[in-house]
Amino acid sequence: MTQEKTVERLGFVGLGVMGEPMCRNLAARSSHKVLGYDRAAEPLRRLAPDGVIAARSLAELAGAADVVFLSLPGEPEVREVCLAGDGLVALARPGQVVVDCSTAPVALARELAAAFTARGAHFADAPVARTRQAAIDGTLSITVGTDAFLFHRIEPLLRCMASAVTHCGPPGAGQAVKLLNNMVLSITVVALAEALAVAKASGVVDPKVLFDALAKGSADSFALRNHGMKSLLPEDHPPRAFPVSYMLKDVGYALELARGAGLDLQAAGTARRLLEETAAAGLADAYHTALIEAVRRHRV
Repeated sequence: MTQEKTVERLGFVGLGVMGEPMCRNLAARSSHKVLGYDRAAEPLRRLAPDGVIAARSLAELAGAADVVFLSLPGEPEVREVCLAGDGLVALARPGQVVVDCSTAPVALARELAAAFTARGAHFADAPVARTRQAAIDGTLSITVGTDAFLFHRIEPLLRCMASAVTHCGPPGAGQAVKLLNNMVLSITVVALAEALAVAKASGVVDPKVLFDALAKGSADSFALRNHGMKSLLPEDHPPRAFPVSYMLKDVGYALELARGAGLDLQAAGTARRLLEETAAAGLADAYHTALIEAVRRHRV
């Protein structure tokens, strides 16, 4: 890749639960102009006081931005934005950079890298981890799949939104790490939900005492201190956080990656089944800790 001009203008596509605060931090902490695009007008209105310029179309944003960030729900939306006839691949110009902060399959990241390269453009998968509050605070963890040159070019921009940025390897590696992270998280939440369900059903120990004790022992974890203490214990599974449907998608992508490697994962399969049952119970939009409701339904 040849040396390119200094980035002058950034674009951000997808201003949802995570994308809106990420775009706000990018505008506030970088020295570049930021254009935003979303089908909904509300987030663009909220971002206007932060200096984010509303693009009227994807084509307008792609034509103006040197680096385009994506934050979309999953594979169907990423495919539409990038690979449709009027999508970012068709609109790409030599030297342009597209950074996908969505969570999507590894195979799609590799497909997009090849498609943008064929247009003389560059691609990185850079999915984000941690909570919506971390997106607001600019303390996300971002795992990146791309070559070393592009990583060093985009790392300062990613650090406007994150406190941890890890170069994981070539295209697809960032997605692989994110998917396996969420798979482990979901399995851990299942274990915490089961422990809490036993404590409440048996009455042997106060649930708060249980979780406080776990936090002092070998079962301590980020999931316990955040998902356990803040959501499972108070039975608080709010919408507009990271919902059951999103975690179900991510665990499914992780299982897809595992199958491609010839592995049939048992614990992750259980997590997916409980998430499916939770969604079927009408809780698809609730925070993913709501899977405790499915745990409770399994009785002897």
